[in-house]
Amino acid sequence: MGKFVGLDLGGNSINVTAFDGTSFVIEGMAELPSLVSEGPETCVSQLCAGFELALELTKWKKSEITAVGLDTPGPISADGVLCSKGATNFSDKAYWNYDLRGALAKALHLPVSFLNDGNAAALYAHWVQFKDDADKTSVSLIVGTGLGGGVVANGSVLIGKVGFAAELGHVTLPGNWYPEGIIHARCNCGKDNDLESIASLTGIELNLLPYFLQKYPDHPLSAMPINDAAKKVRGFAERQDEMCLAIFRAQTYALAAHIDQMVNVFDPDAIFIGGGVIEAKQEFREWYLENIRNSVPYREEQANLPIVVAPDGDRAGARGAALFASRKLGKPVH
Repeated sequence: MGKFVGLDLGGNSINVTAFDGTSFVIEGMAELPSLVSEGPETCVSQLCAGFELALELTKWKKSEITAVGLDTPGPISADGVLCSKGATNFSDKAYWNYDLRGALAKALHLPVSFLNDGNAAALYAHWVQFKDDADKTSVSLIVGTGLGGGVVANGSVLIGKVGFAAELGHVTLPGNWYPEGIIHARCNCGKDNDLESIASLTGIELNLLPYFLQKYPDHPLSAMPINDAAKKVRGFAERQDEMCLAIFRAQTYALAAHIDQMVNVFDPDAIFIGGGVIEAKQEFREWYLENIRNSVPYREEQANLPIVVAPDGDRAGARGAALFASRKLGKPVH
């Protein structure tokens, strides 16, 4: 089976894990600064430092490592080449068309696999729930600054022809997604009324907060700059603030409408919800999930579909990357 290191590269930090083919051997959070803004060479150097941190924590030798799994935000190709105009966290021109996976493989002199971060988190959530059952299918929705996602179909993560499969945040919502009115929403990607334009922190800032502040003009958040106010919406909602609960209720309607689309495409065995919105107080988290469940227009046969919390939060990306490396580059068992 081999030994595998997983590296989750974000805009601020690199999360590190290790997988021995059966279990993860770094229990807690292990991370270091990513220094992405300092350019590709520095970034790759930090990824190498993350690899060394994994060796230090596991007491493994480099000669024992079979492969490394890398994941980052997209858009990025299935081979780990950044897009021609950069990608999330990689907007500097030095990153345009940069072969990030290849550069890391060259620096480490080891095989390196690649997944985008949404797919990596989805693969890990699926593995926790179903292990290696080849008959199971799941959909993951990660509600954060944007809306990440992933689909594992019949046990395999969907990547797509060029690596853009399961960009679920940019699937357009049906016109009747919000039963309490009409919200005109714009996404940073340029689309109107896709899932990310509603179910994300960016969606709150650009669309939901301006919409609901018109209904609640005397709300305390109306006196703040919109980007600062958006970051405080969850805290107000956790304290049962009427307007902020309405904002998150709108998100649950959007997620439910999207899940209805996913059910009719994949007929999945589970839906996983993750991200910052789930890393809230338990009462709010349960309220959020229950509102999603109650808003999905299930057929009778689908009514027991689990909609559950994606496991292990910020550790999921690195763990999914390591899992993918073990499947793609692992030693066969004889």
